[in-house]
Amino acid sequence: MEKKYHVYIMTNPHHTVLYTGITSDIIKRGWQHRKREVEGFTKRYNCTKMIYVEEYDHPQEAIDRENQIKGWTRKKKEALIKRLNPEWKDLYGEFI
Repeated sequence: MEKKYHVYIMTNPHHTVLYTGITSDIIKRGWQHRKREVEGFTKRYNCTKMIYVEEYDHPQEAIDRENQIKGWTRKKKEALIKRLNPEWKDLYGEFI
């Protein structure tokens, strides 16, 4: 099976912060965020809810997309999330 790369957005329970990341193991990375094992922004701001995910076959495509999203305004990120996940449900369960 070919490795997949994921760009994802995490938020906290009150949806006041957004974190965009990239991983080659979405299940492990999602678990790490949920258990607050990742030092830094996501742990500090309690980003435990995975609300957006895109999948790529090539790492550079995922890196480019992550950087693109990180450069957006919050309003544009919210519009992206709402297209796929209008209720901002936690999508982590879809991967386990």
